[in-house]
Amino acid sequence: MSAAMDTIDFDVAVIGAGIAGSTAAAALAPHKRVVLVEAEEAPGYHTTGRSAAIWILNYGPPDVRVLTGQSRAFFESPPPGFTDVPLTSPRAVMFLAPADQRDAFGQFMAEGSGVREIAPATARELVPALRPDYAVAAAIEDDGFDMDVAALHQGYLKTLRAHGGQIALRYRAGRIVHENGAWQITTTTGEVIRAPIVVNAAGAWGDEVAEMAGLRPLGLTPCRRTGVIIDPAPFDVLNWPLVNDVAHTWYVRTEARTRLMVSPADETPMHAHDVQPDELDVAIAIDRMQQALDIEVRRVERSWAGLRTFTPDRSFAFGWAADAPNFFWSVGQGGYGIQTSPAAGKLVADMILGRDPGPAGAIIPAIDPKRFAK
Repeated sequence: MSAAMDTIDFDVAVIGAGIAGSTAAAALAPHKRVVLVEAEEAPGYHTTGRSAAIWILNYGPPDVRVLTGQSRAFFESPPPGFTDVPLTSPRAVMFLAPADQRDAFGQFMAEGSGVREIAPATARELVPALRPDYAVAAAIEDDGFDMDVAALHQGYLKTLRAHGGQIALRYRAGRIVHENGAWQITTTTGEVIRAPIVVNAAGAWGDEVAEMAGLRPLGLTPCRRTGVIIDPAPFDVLNWPLVNDVAHTWYVRTEARTRLMVSPADETPMHAHDVQPDELDVAIAIDRMQQALDIEVRRVERSWAGLRTFTPDRSFAFGWAADAPNFFWSVGQGGYGIQTSPAAGKLVADMILGRDPGPAGAIIPAIDPKRFAK
């Protein structure tokens, strides 16, 4: 979009060009004139651009698992022209239970889908670095897969553009008001974007956007998640599964074929900002990993952090606001936004367009943002 514009009219303005906003915009673009409004100079600068995503069916609350399962077919066979590279590569997921997580393991197996218990000795065959005394029980989910986040995100943006949608980068909202049947988004550069419908897909900034528009916040909590890259030599980790404990207090996964990404699975509440890793979290990540895996860490090659944002009950918030007309929430994706994105984008578009959402409709009561108004 040209920086010289004064007012541009659209049918839908989606605020936030991360995975949530770009997916919703792409799904709406064949039916509406859509603009994707982004404060940063590149889409997906914050959470989406810092995600090392893997598709795990047995991850997250029930509403997340429904959309995760419904997204699988898209990842495995995206629409023609969506991307020039495969979006997936196989990666099993291993769940380990130390002695103090034995009960949690039993609950996990009772509630899980597509997971099978394996002997700890079998787990050590798959991950030779596993310490013999760490796990009293183990399970594996065979059909997980790594996801090419960059290709996925660019595919949504490409789809948006192909249907005439526009992307407004460096357009930070300064004022949002509803006048004469339309929302007017005045940016900090003075330009005005006008649309009858606003979709708030601003992630960690979702409550700030709502307050700017005069709405009550939902009580979103941005949380820091840390990643660390190490050299696991002499171990060959190319075909290792993602390894984590049942309580999800740490995990490791193969990175760039020969490295390991290590995380303490931290969720430290903080304000929305360009988050950076904390040295203590880096140390905790390595310590927790080494309690389970006999890997010497000579140095940390790289570390980073991103934000994952949760609603008060940790389920999604997709739906119309209770206190303003035509203001749609699409927030609270937590750490699940990428693996649910195809089904989530379709569901958001179905709800906005008034279409039958099909099987996904079963979760709408659980994700209705009006539940927080009560």
